[in-house]
Amino acid sequence: MKEGKLNHQLQHQNGHLSPFKFAKLLDPEASWDKDQLGDVLHWIRQAMGLVFGLLWGAFPVVGGFWFILFLVLSSGIIYGYYSVILKVDEEEFGGHGSLLQEGLFASTTLFLLSWILVYSLAHF
Repeated sequence: MKEGKLNHQLQHQNGHLSPFKFAKLLDPEASWDKDQLGDVLHWIRQAMGLVFGLLWGAFPVVGGFWFILFLVLSSGIIYGYYSVILKVDEEEFGGHGSLLQEGLFASTTLFLLSWILVYSLAHF
């Protein structure tokens, strides 16, 4: 209990939050609040949307299958990250639906934008 209070005090020292530690991203023992975990899942999804969009555009693939594959891969990676790596109790964060939806629409938009742009520029 004392350690938790110390961490909380360090985070709120001088009214500012302490810098985010990247080691926390892979630590199953780390404590997460809803906003922190939501932000991390959001930005992981954005990175995946960009990477998959660039890959799909560079290799001339078209069709709904590839769009569905992105959604399945993106959601599978997010699910694996918070359930297997972080081992968080999803009920504390609003359930699987809430966690899987975090950043989904923005990453889908980024995915489609990068896929269409790279495909059009590279293959036309």
